[in-house]
Amino acid sequence: MTTVAPLAYSPYDYAIHEDPYPTYARLRAEAPVFYNEELDFFAYARHADVLAAFRDVDHYSNAYGVSLDPAAFGPEAHRSMSFLAMDPPRHTRMRSIVGKSFTPRRVAAMEEGIRELAVALLDPALETGRFDFIGDFAGRLPMDVISELVGVPPADRAEIRRLADLLVHREEGMHDIPPEGLDAALTLAGYYAEMVADRRRHERDDLTWSLLQAEIDGDRLSDDEVIGFLFLLVVAGNETTTKLLGNAWYWGWRHPDQRAKPLGDPSWVPNWVEETLRYDTSTQMLVRVTRRPVRVQGVDIAPGRRVLLLVGSANRDEAVFPDSESYDLERNTQDLVSFGSGRHFCMGAALARLEARVALTELARRVRDYDVDEGGVARVHSINVRGFAALPTAVTVR
Repeated sequence: MTTVAPLAYSPYDYAIHEDPYPTYARLRAEAPVFYNEELDFFAYARHADVLAAFRDVDHYSNAYGVSLDPAAFGPEAHRSMSFLAMDPPRHTRMRSIVGKSFTPRRVAAMEEGIRELAVALLDPALETGRFDFIGDFAGRLPMDVISELVGVPPADRAEIRRLADLLVHREEGMHDIPPEGLDAALTLAGYYAEMVADRRRHERDDLTWSLLQAEIDGDRLSDDEVIGFLFLLVVAGNETTTKLLGNAWYWGWRHPDQRAKPLGDPSWVPNWVEETLRYDTSTQMLVRVTRRPVRVQGVDIAPGRRVLLLVGSANRDEAVFPDSESYDLERNTQDLVSFGSGRHFCMGAALARLEARVALTELARRVRDYDVDEGGVARVHSINVRGFAALPTAVTVR
């Protein structure tokens, strides 16, 4: 007789980092609103409930941030998470001013520059025939893109990426940001403070300078607000796009019939990106705090309680995505919630998608096929993001 283990879920659990999806399936079926008594949070596992909470700013607050970590959760979360840790009207003001500099037109104009950065990293990696997809490419390209955008010089980018990695890493059994991560946060904050101070003195053609000039009816961002947004970009923008690229590469490798489509015809690359966003999204969960009493799936939740929106589970909900456990580039992915929804829909979604499309298209044009050395694969251990620290790859070039 097979004994079924008690249902348990914690985003700190290393087993969840390795494969959360069997647990998500049980949560959706057995406890769509799950309560973790030890860490004192509720978790929504079904697509309908996650989507509704994303859109309901009256009942769910972002003001304490989106992370469960005690060091990152609280009324000062906006210092490192910018408008991701704000409610209207403060959120509306901040996003409106930032939006004047971070426009869709500005993002679209970056395509050729992104392609040049991608090719500069790809060509030497592909020449050897063997490389680490993360260390040599996917981990570097998003940092280069963000750095070009905000004005971080090339000589500083490797160190900025190392600090960003320390911020998201979690030690097994530890339920908070480790000391190394806190030190990295302080170092990054100091670096961006110096960069902002420099832009106050010297005009540059970059986003940092533009943010300092942007205004609505005479209202401008303070230095601290600009630093917070730069912090958000390097952590959220860089880390999640690196994970998106790695996840696409890995699941393409695990499904030869699916990877054959974009490698045979690069017009399939957008489907590759979108199905990866659904099947194994970079951002697995985000925290909200209830502002008013809510009743979800028959469970009453009082004001002031933490709720985890399990994005990774919502994207596998069979009620929305039939045969949800299959990786299928022909799938309709329009209902994925990888970038949230409503007022807090990710401002960087267009840039992340553009980076991923350009990077994977350049790979598809150069690579006939590839293999991953599973023995060398290493995962990132983080409570919010899911992806790889290493993906040793062998390629057959065209």
